[in-house]
Amino acid sequence: MRQTYDLQKESLMSHPVPSAVPRSIPAPVRRGDPGFLGRPEMAEVADGVFAYVQPDGGWCLNNAGLIVSGHRAALVDTAATEARARALRTAVLSLTPTVPQVLINSHSHGDHTFGNFVFPEALVVGHERTRAEVTATGLHLTGLWPDVEWGALEIVPPALTFRDRLTLHIGDKVAEIMHLGIAHTTNDSVIWLPEERVLFTGDVVMNGVTPFCPMGSVAGSLDALAAMRALRPEIVVPGHGPVGRADLFDETEGYLRLLRSLARQGVAEGIDPVSLARQTDLGPYGRWLDAERLVPNLFRAYAEEQGEARGSHVDMGEMFRRMVEYHGGVPTCHA
Repeated sequence: MRQTYDLQKESLMSHPVPSAVPRSIPAPVRRGDPGFLGRPEMAEVADGVFAYVQPDGGWCLNNAGLIVSGHRAALVDTAATEARARALRTAVLSLTPTVPQVLINSHSHGDHTFGNFVFPEALVVGHERTRAEVTATGLHLTGLWPDVEWGALEIVPPALTFRDRLTLHIGDKVAEIMHLGIAHTTNDSVIWLPEERVLFTGDVVMNGVTPFCPMGSVAGSLDALAAMRALRPEIVVPGHGPVGRADLFDETEGYLRLLRSLARQGVAEGIDPVSLARQTDLGPYGRWLDAERLVPNLFRAYAEEQGEARGSHVDMGEMFRRMVEYHGGVPTCHA
């Protein structure tokens, strides 16, 4: 079912939107490079469409987006900590004469939703299961990295939800918000601007960062990639890592197909996922950030190889523990 939401076109302020940011695709910044945890960058990737990229794209360093048309604006996702969310608000207000009226959450994870409260003027939109999971999980993510300065966070779940597809009108721009099935999570949404040919993928696609699908599905992620590829976007804004193009789909698909192959081997030979991970040479994927995600990803791939449904329940506490065991410590989070 397709639903439609139209932002009012009345002007709230009379001055024009500044165009101070050059249109560019941010260059990759990698862990270990000088200044890899540099300042977030707001880059205009199409007319009135911006990507807010937080280096280096690892754990909890997600991307956000801004869509501006006249005196209307919509935001895609927020940030993990209060300080990062307030920095995002400052960046947004430097580009639009009014606070975004709509905030779209691509899925429920805290790095994309914890900053919702910093935009109290916005109507928060998300998949119906995004609302349910934001409400159910609360601030659980903060307990995984207690040393991070999370700030005084407040949980604000989506107030407007949809099931399959929602069309959002932002001034003269149109954004199609689509749930493409179970992929990174059970509640992912991608945001497609057909006129500008820009696609915000949420965490279904990352760039130079290891995919993470234990709460979703390997097979479902492959299906979602096929659906996104069919849109033929010119610019792809991933959930983490630098802005790219459609070849990001191929890179992500290669990793997911490797997971399926490993799971087939592991199940056939009766090898524990952690043991198999220790034996695995990831090749080029081993250079991606947060390669330790191989362990929980393999648990999901094993489950599907053994016939479990996409998005079936997993004990994420146990998954995190096994990943820490494999990694030799808690993964670094620079949020």
